[in-house]
Amino acid sequence: MKYFFAVITVVFLMSSDSVRDIRKEKQKVLKTIIIDAGHGIRPNGGYDGAKGSYSWEDEICLAISKILVEDIKKNFPEIKVVETRPTEKITSLYRRAEIANENNGDLFISIHCNAAPPVRRSELIGYKQVTYYVGKGKNRKKKVKEVPQYRYWTEPSQAKGTETYIWGAHKTEDKELAIRENSVIFAEENYKERYGPIDVNSPEFVAMALLKTKQFFKRSATFAGMVQDEFVKIGRVDRDVRQRQIGIWVLQATAMPSVLIETGFITNPEEENYLNSKEGQREISRCIVLALKNYISWLEKRQTNENEAEPSSNKPSVKNDVFHFLRHVQDIESHKHSFTYPVE
Repeated sequence: MKYFFAVITVVFLMSSDSVRDIRKEKQKVLKTIIIDAGHGIRPNGGYDGAKGSYSWEDEICLAISKILVEDIKKNFPEIKVVETRPTEKITSLYRRAEIANENNGDLFISIHCNAAPPVRRSELIGYKQVTYYVGKGKNRKKKVKEVPQYRYWTEPSQAKGTETYIWGAHKTEDKELAIRENSVIFAEENYKERYGPIDVNSPEFVAMALLKTKQFFKRSATFAGMVQDEFVKIGRVDRDVRQRQIGIWVLQATAMPSVLIETGFITNPEEENYLNSKEGQREISRCIVLALKNYISWLEKRQTNENEAEPSSNKPSVKNDVFHFLRHVQDIESHKHSFTYPVE
């Protein structure tokens, strides 16, 4: 009987350890995702985004974002989803970044539609005789020449496809500032116990922020590449992952991996119909969700490799300062997989 209870105790202890191990293995790599529906209706009632032949970017962005929010909640119920523009009304760009940072976002996804100017066409419709004179005085002579006449018109641009933007790697100052100003969102929950007090204005912490900027760039580029891959699989034209250094405030001011997805060209009649259709909107959302699944798997694999690469005996002690924090981040960087998606 004593042996029986001993066995039960051992099994219970083993089960408890297993549960703890499983929980550790299933530690969430993404807790909060920020969904940003681009543009919106201005206070005066006007639209802010691009215009197609019959629709506006503002409405399409909101419709796709709403479907995406529901799909993420359905597929990842443990992840908190925050919307920067939950209604048709516009949210200022500054406020969008504030919402993302205040909610400690782990990933920022901004939904937009692309636009291209119309194409100017011309057609020769005939010639017109024009009289002109050459010479002076008695030598002045009258001449006639034929001048071609053209008809001009414009046609909608045939530009099509998807492209995903990230903040440029060679423009780090603004992104670094966003990280420093929101340092709590990327510091470990027990960073004070592990590393001691940290001065966000110290040279050491600035260096750490630069490293974090590099990490955010890698993660943004990786997720952006995965999004484009999923679009390619369903036959969309791949316009690649692109870097921007100016003009996209939400990528600059969010202290987290951030992407802006141009879901298609509203100025192309074929794509405008696709972007306005429920089928097209659901398909776009499915592609982003599939990319999100791949991204989470990628993060989990990296997390596993990082844990294996850093034995517990080498972890920083309770009283260590920011230098150990910096070294910890550097060690993590050295064990990460190289980014393989092409970035312009």
